[in-house]
Amino acid sequence: MNRSKLPLRTAPGVRARATLSIVALAAALAGCVTEREAATPSDYRQRHAIAIKESDRTVDVFVGTSRGRLTPTQRAEVAGFAQVWKREATGGIIIDMPAGTPNEIAAANNLREIRAIFTAVGVPPSAVSVRPYRPVDPVSLATIKLNYGKMSAEVGPCGLWPHDLGPSLDRTYNENRPYWNHGCANQRNLAAMVAEPADLVQPRNETAIYTPRRTTVGEKYRAGQSPATIYPNAKDGKISDLGK
Repeated sequence: MNRSKLPLRTAPGVRARATLSIVALAAALAGCVTEREAATPSDYRQRHAIAIKESDRTVDVFVGTSRGRLTPTQRAEVAGFAQVWKREATGGIIIDMPAGTPNEIAAANNLREIRAIFTAVGVPPSAVSVRPYRPVDPVSLATIKLNYGKMSAEVGPCGLWPHDLGPSLDRTYNENRPYWNHGCANQRNLAAMVAEPADLVQPRNETAIYTPRRTTVGEKYRAGQSPATIYPNAKDGKISDLGK
């Protein structure tokens, strides 16, 4: 029997190690591709995703050394701050009071008026807390800071250009993919304009219908009448009537 013509046999351990090496190499190559694709996605909504975060809303109340009461403009600002707090806040109101400043006494007098405005608007006293702070710049006028947390939508930063837009040796240009900054401004503007940031994640529940109006429209439709609202003086003040 000629053993020189018999096929060579590989030990089981050698075959297993070779198989594992091939699998590991394929996984490494797949990981590189996945990481590169995930780092620069083609969809601008993924590349510049809108993130829902909790941010602070702050209003500064400027108080002079000898000022005993808030001005009418300041009272309106404090009342508006309290109204918006009831709609969008995620926590209580924190009032930062200046300490060790020339207007410390005047600020304490204004604090009582601020609390009274909050109560009149409907903010419970338990939702308001006060804490002292020392300004970093002793020369600048220390203010009473009204703060609360709220949900906000944020995108960015925009204006980043990690790759050249023109012909270059960069492989990104040859792949004809969207440049990094494309769509960032649109996403940022959308995040700034949305009234309720949670609407970008999930829809709101439907509100109850207005039954009287729905009944009126249904009755007019069954009677063959127009369901449009008819105003008694709809034609008054038309531009075509001027000068008659």
